[in-house]
Amino acid sequence: MSSVQSIGLDHNSEIYKQFKSQAQKSLWRSIWSGSLTVLWGDWLNLRVRIYQVIASGLISPLIYILAFGFGLGSTIGSSGAFEGNYLEFILPGMVALSSMTISFGGTTFSICGDRLYKKTFEELLIAPIHPLALYLGNMLAGVSRGLLTASSVIAIATIYSGNWRFLHPEFLLLLILNCTVFAGLGVIVGLTVKSLEAVGLTNNFLIVPMSFLGGTFFDPVLLPQPLKSIVYVLPLTHTSVGLRAVVGGGHSPWYGWLVLLAVSAGLGALGARMFAKQRD
Repeated sequence: MSSVQSIGLDHNSEIYKQFKSQAQKSLWRSIWSGSLTVLWGDWLNLRVRIYQVIASGLISPLIYILAFGFGLGSTIGSSGAFEGNYLEFILPGMVALSSMTISFGGTTFSICGDRLYKKTFEELLIAPIHPLALYLGNMLAGVSRGLLTASSVIAIATIYSGNWRFLHPEFLLLLILNCTVFAGLGVIVGLTVKSLEAVGLTNNFLIVPMSFLGGTFFDPVLLPQPLKSIVYVLPLTHTSVGLRAVVGGGHSPWYGWLVLLAVSAGLGALGARMFAKQRD
C-alpha cells in the first residue's frame, strides 16, 4: 500500500495530484543524479588514459580513409551520390563508424571487465541508485568515449575537405544519438556475455559486418530492393546517410531520427530491466 493510500487521499483530489507530481519529479532528479554519479566514476578512470582511447579509436578510420579514400577512390573518381571525390563521400561515414566502434567496444569491455575480472561490479549494484540510472550512467560513459574519438575524425575531415558543416548542430546531434544507440548496445552485451571471447564473437558477427554494410562506403539508395531492405534495418545506415546529407548541405531524413530514437529508447528499457535483474 502506498503512502498516499495509507493517509486516505482521494486519487482525484488536488493534493493527490500535487503529491504524485512531486514524487515523479523527485524520481527523475534521483535518476539523473545517479546517472551523473556513475558517469563521473567512469570518467575518473578514463581521463588517465584519454589519449590512448583517442589514438586507438583513430586507427581503423585512418586505415579505411587511406585504403578506400585514397586507394580505391583514386580509381573510381567522383561519386554520383556526392559532389566531390570518393574520399569526401566516405568521410561522414568514417565519423559514424568511429563513434559506433568506440561507443560499443569501450562500453562492453568496461562492463565486462568490471563483472568478470575486477569484481567491482557488485559494488555498483548495491549502491542506492535506480536501475535506469545505472544504465544511463554507463551508456553516457560510452557516449563520451565515442565522441572523443569521433571529434578527432571530424577534425581530420574538416581540415581535409574544408567543409565546416562537419560542425553543424544537426550533424553533432545525430552523432550523439548514434553514440547513444551503440553505447546502449554495449551495455546490454556487457551485462550478457560470460567471457571476453564472447565479446569478440559479438563484435565479429555484429559490429564488423555493420561497419561495411552500414552505408559508410556506398549509397544504400543504389542497392537492389532486397538488399536495401536489409541495409536499412541497421542503425549505422541511418546515421551514415543522415550525416552525409548534412555535410552535403541538406538535412538528415526524418525517419532516420525515428529509428535511432526508437532503438535508443528500447535499449534503455531493456538495460534498466537487466540491471534490476542483476540485483535480484
